[in-house]
Formats: sequence, structure tokens, C-alpha cells
Amino acid sequence: MLRQGVLALMLAIAGSAPLAAKDIAVVSNKTNSAITIAMPELIKICKGQISRWPDGKPLTFVTRDPGSTDMKVVLEKVYGMSKEEVSAMIAAANHGRTNHPAIMVVSSDEDLVNKVENMPGAIGLVDVYSINGGVTVIKVGGKLPLEPGYPLHGN
Repeated sequence: MLRQGVLALMLAIAGSAPLAAKDIAVVSNKTNSAITIAMPELIKICKGQISRWPDGKPLTFVTRDPGSTDMKVVLEKVYGMSKEEVSAMIAAANHGRTNHPAIMVVSSDEDLVNKVENMPGAIGLVDVYSINGGVTVIKVGGKLPLEPGYPLHGN
């Protein structure tokens, strides 16, 4: 009897693993003064509509390729657009800005964290489990990742 209960519990846990939620963290270069950001402001940053921090420093948004499966939460909760629409928006935001792009696309979470860590003014969206001590995690709407009510919580 006990074995059946343990087996049922193990199967339930294993069966729920693919359904595990994913939180996307907003990370910032440590030289940036922001510690919290409102969701509407974050959306404008992600769309390349804000190019400077409140203190006047240049801002670069670093993101994963919109076609990446890891971007599903971001496409839904931040952009509200398809991956093709986001790719076109990134190209438009960067048009004529070869020396200082509004939006920089990288190939992995590790690349994203490294780029944000080493680029003053940079901010990015990354899987919460890819964060290291080289970046600062920014609150969104007063909440940190994994807190109840965090707006970038995945399904």
C-alpha cells in the first residue's frame, strides 16, 4: 500500500514537471540606478521607445531572439504580438542606430546576462534561473520574480 502511494506521488510530480511555471526576470547593469520599474515603462523599453534612463544615461534593451521558445512569456505578457511582428518592430527600432542599437538580440540567456553585466545602461529579460551576481534584478510593479502577483510569471 505504501509503495503504491509513493509511486503515485512520484508519477504526479514527474507528470507536473513540464507544466512548471517560468518567471522572467528584468536584469540591469549594476551601474544603473533603477531598482523598480512599472510594467508600462518596461513595455516601452522593450519596444525601443525609451532610449535613456531618467538620469540621462543611454539605455540598451537586450533580449533573446523572438523566435526562441524561451520568449513565449515575453511575447504574450510584454509585447502582445507574434514573433514575426516583434522581429519587425526590433528592426524598425534599430533603423539608423548602428553604433548604439535600441534593442540588441542575443542567442542565449548566458549571453544576455553577460551583455547586460558588461554594458553600462543595459537592461534585459532573462529566465530567473540564469541570473548571476553580475547583474541587478529590477522589481516590476513592486514585485520580484517568484513573488505572488509578479507580472512576468509564465504559465
